[in-house]
Amino acid sequence: MLKALDNFHLPVLQAEVCQYLITDKNGVYVDGTLGGGGHSQAILEQLAASGRVIGIDLDRDAIAQATARLSNYGERFQAIQLNFRDIKSLLTNLRLKSIDGLLLDLGVSSHQIDDVNRGFSYQVPTQLDMRLSQDQKIRAVDILNQSSEQELARIMYEYGEERFARRIAEKIVQERQLHPVDSSEKLRSIVSSIVPFQFQIKSLSRVFQALRIAVNQELDNLIQCLNDVLPYLKPGGRLVIISYHSLEDRMVKQFFKDNEKKCHCPPGFPICVCGGEGMLEIVTRKPILPGLAEIEKNSRARSGKLRVAQRI
Repeated sequence: MLKALDNFHLPVLQAEVCQYLITDKNGVYVDGTLGGGGHSQAILEQLAASGRVIGIDLDRDAIAQATARLSNYGERFQAIQLNFRDIKSLLTNLRLKSIDGLLLDLGVSSHQIDDVNRGFSYQVPTQLDMRLSQDQKIRAVDILNQSSEQELARIMYEYGEERFARRIAEKIVQERQLHPVDSSEKLRSIVSSIVPFQFQIKSLSRVFQALRIAVNQELDNLIQCLNDVLPYLKPGGRLVIISYHSLEDRMVKQFFKDNEKKCHCPPGFPICVCGGEGMLEIVTRKPILPGLAEIEKNSRARSGKLRVAQRI
């Protein structure tokens, strides 16, 4: 069991998360991407006896693993299967009027990537599922075989920033007229037939990333969560977000900037008439990155970027 727990979730930037997130050792913190409970455990270890962590995750396996791992913390830890976009209803149901901090580690867990039944990786033969929760209805295979050519191209371009998106989408539609595009092997073959050899690995990563984002509505979920949690943050409470690709990082950065602004008047106005006040103070002007020692221990931490903002 211990080995399974360790393999499920190797927390990224663990020390930095605790350093920036914990502002009150008696506070209440939400780990919005619980995984196997690595970050939650580290936070709990640094909190006082009255400090609490509420962990949420879409994945039933994650809830089960984290609950077992953190059972010795009793009522100080609570695990709930939920999409973090529903954080407002969660806090309402728990009758919490405020929290001291929210952590989001937006990466897909090692457990999910390595599970061949999930279909997240182009490196192993697998069915194209890509759901973070098996309770979701739409799979990657559904998008590939039911979406229009234009929609497929949009998904790959917007969510993967893939330069060959249109040609790949056209080829997918051609191929599915003969047989379903339902496996990582078939999709990899299509991408490889379009993209020059020297660009294939990056294009495969982008295409698979784009499908995963579309299946799980990851960007919509992120902005919904950030907007809804902001009023619940105590003054001095913090948002600590770890992202792994440029789309998420830009979204987090822009959200922080938008809520830091003191004035929302049009740029041409000579004086402020809106009376607007910012809600956030940006703590990290530049993202915090994993060090070489952490990357050597956990190669999947390489692309992690941690940003922090504090409620005014």
